[in-house]
Amino acid sequence: MTDEDDVAPDAVLDALFATIEDRRDELPEGSYTASLFTHEKGENATLEKIGEEATEVVLAAKDDDSEQLVAESADLVYHLLVLLAMKGLTVDDLRAELEDRF
Repeated sequence: MTDEDDVAPDAVLDALFATIEDRRDELPEGSYTASLFTHEKGENATLEKIGEEATEVVLAAKDDDSEQLVAESADLVYHLLVLLAMKGLTVDDLRAELEDRF
């Protein structure tokens, strides 16, 4: 990543989600994210990845492996954002739900 590609920490989720939406709309060849929006993998693959990553988060937490916990949590959040994009939802929808819970 170059300096001009740096994203402010509080904007990372928005930037990631924008990239996910771009991959969904453009379907660039060779993109893992784009493949999740096609019949090649599709929604079931995304749902399976969410389950897999959630399990890996639990295992990393039980092993008290902070580095692995962060890595697996990032994978889980990524796949969750892909699912939201598949369902026509946004990070703002997620934020609104979280804000409603305060």
